[in-house]
Amino acid sequence: MYDAAFRVLEVLENSDGPVSGEKISTVLGISRSAVWKHIKELINMGYDIQATHREGYRLQKSSDRLLPYEVHKKLRTNVMGRAMRYFESTVSTNWVAKQMIREEDPATLHGTVIIAEQQTGGMGRLGRSWISPPGGIWVTIVIRPAIPIDRVFMITMAGAIAIARALRKEFDLGALIKWPNDIFIGDKKVAGLLLEISAEADKVNYALLGMGVDANVSPQDLSHIPNAVTSVSLEVGHDVDRPALLARILKEFESRYLLLEAGEYESITREWKSLSCTLERRVQVNTLKSSFEGEAIDIDEFGALLVRKDSGKIERVIAGDCIQR
Repeated sequence: MYDAAFRVLEVLENSDGPVSGEKISTVLGISRSAVWKHIKELINMGYDIQATHREGYRLQKSSDRLLPYEVHKKLRTNVMGRAMRYFESTVSTNWVAKQMIREEDPATLHGTVIIAEQQTGGMGRLGRSWISPPGGIWVTIVIRPAIPIDRVFMITMAGAIAIARALRKEFDLGALIKWPNDIFIGDKKVAGLLLEISAEADKVNYALLGMGVDANVSPQDLSHIPNAVTSVSLEVGHDVDRPALLARILKEFESRYLLLEAGEYESITREWKSLSCTLERRVQVNTLKSSFEGEAIDIDEFGALLVRKDSGKIERVIAGDCIQR
């Protein structure tokens, strides 16, 4: 929709100083009025552009929005994120993905990333509300898995590893994975994941990996959440480059997903364990049927948490809440 506006932006980015409307008009082969129209579009998208009658236009500062144009400048993947859909606000990125799949073959959407500046109806595990205010990274990756159905759960593991590694590499933060699908810094949650799949018998039609990262979410937007949460900006003391962080997450995820396609399941499990803050901890597990305590000793080949209860019995937990003591 804004391709022409971003062509104008490229001219500004490649210039060492102000650029006249006449020069932009000549370079792009568009009218002066069209140049001004696109400049206004860019300003509305958050770009700080100085305009003077004498000198023309100068880009002062890039937009702080999570625009595909900005992400693609930093993206180093072959598939993941090469196609993107962007929304200032939507019910949820998973909902958008499902609408897209109704209209298109999931195979053609593989690797597509849906981005929202905020979600009004984001959902987490067990139907819980997923708070998604401005400043975060709220995305869904559409995947047509080329892996066995009994290994699809490992997509979540690959996603968790990707977020933890990205936070470590970009900001030197000690991000760790809390079973089953949360990312923690210290004792506070900073990100979470949700995997939805559509399958028939032994065939997976598609998988939707939802990711939520409290990147630049303000303390005020976090204050009403009952659980201990934080944001990347709070941890590092300043706002972070969200497009760069998302680009890094997608790169880290693609490399782990390729391992899954190659059948390298053990390497994913091993890396997940190395980043776990749950294993070797005393935990309380709440499932739909029971609640118990014990020591989290391992995860099995299917991602289930193995807990040694005080009686010595090993309990295998496929799904539930895990509270670390």
